[in-house]
Amino acid sequence: MTTVAFCLLTYRPDHPSGIERSIAALAAGLRGLGHTAVILAGGPGEQGDEAEPGLIRLASVRLPRPALNADVLAALADPEPVLAEVSRVLHDLSVQVVCWAAPVWGLGHLSPAPAGVRTALMMHNTIRPTSADAWAKAMAAADVVLPASPYLVAAAHRDGWDTSAWRVVPNGLLTVPRTPDREQRERLRASGPLRLVSRAAPVKGQAEFLAAMPPHWDRPVEVVLAEADFEFEPGEQAAALTACRAQAARRPDVVHLLPALRWQQVPAFFAGAAATVISSVEPETFSHTAAEALSTGTPVITFDHGYVPTLIGPAGRVVPLRSGFPAVWAALDDLLADADAYHAASSAAPPRIAPHTPEKAAEAFLAATATSTP
Repeated sequence: MTTVAFCLLTYRPDHPSGIERSIAALAAGLRGLGHTAVILAGGPGEQGDEAEPGLIRLASVRLPRPALNADVLAALADPEPVLAEVSRVLHDLSVQVVCWAAPVWGLGHLSPAPAGVRTALMMHNTIRPTSADAWAKAMAAADVVLPASPYLVAAAHRDGWDTSAWRVVPNGLLTVPRTPDREQRERLRASGPLRLVSRAAPVKGQAEFLAAMPPHWDRPVEVVLAEADFEFEPGEQAAALTACRAQAARRPDVVHLLPALRWQQVPAFFAGAAATVISSVEPETFSHTAAEALSTGTPVITFDHGYVPTLIGPAGRVVPLRSGFPAVWAALDDLLADADAYHAASSAAPPRIAPHTPEKAAEAFLAATATSTP
């Protein structure tokens, strides 16, 4: 059996971030296969940590909330304390594989692994020019790079990165609830709510999507917005929340902003939706919320960029980005009005996430890291 450690400074249970959810599913899958998984995160401990029995808080790194990239770099300006602490933890636990969940926020650029420990670098984001140096350093230190989707491999290849030895490890879904039967699904098609779940960020496009709502729309639109422990720009979460609240005030008859959900609650929330929309104006490299909706038979509407169109296949509608949000609403109207097309999309949805169980993700992870050479 293998002892695996994952490292992400912002990790906490139920954090609204795809990387955290990916780690949680991998840890669950590894344990289900009989292996040991631990997760290293920045300190101090907090309420809710008990939901992850393998969580280890590092005393050498503390971050503000929300944290910016500059805050992480400042916290690691003297890397010796975190290098020593992480190396000691990995040694004391006899860790055989350590997975850095990001180049900087996951300590991949420092790679503080003892000799003989296999190292992996997760990839959940495209490589921007501003972060290329950190990615290059982290990749050079890792035995294997593990992108979460083929989209990431293709995007990096287009930008000139050598992806020949990368191994895709699919994200797993922690919970797959009971799928509504056809009668229940027909009731949802006829009058069920539109439900969206997202981290609060302008690039997620929630406010723009709500602003484009046609006057005739009269179904509930239930939007779950969650604030993360990080931001890419100062104040971006507050700006997104303010913009969405303005749209809710404009259409209080239908728009309802809801508080964050726990990870385990999200699929059941989607199971009660007629459909969901992935409204991101930047390409999503996977989209846990799309996958969670599909797992319950809920169709997905999205723009034609990123990995989501590939993920959903026939289980929804894809709209050209150049057509904008009015076209998203039109596609949603059209799908809900066509019973045959709607039920075909709903039936096609659950099989789309068949490769995304925690156990299958863990098997792919073990296969990828076993072939790496420390």
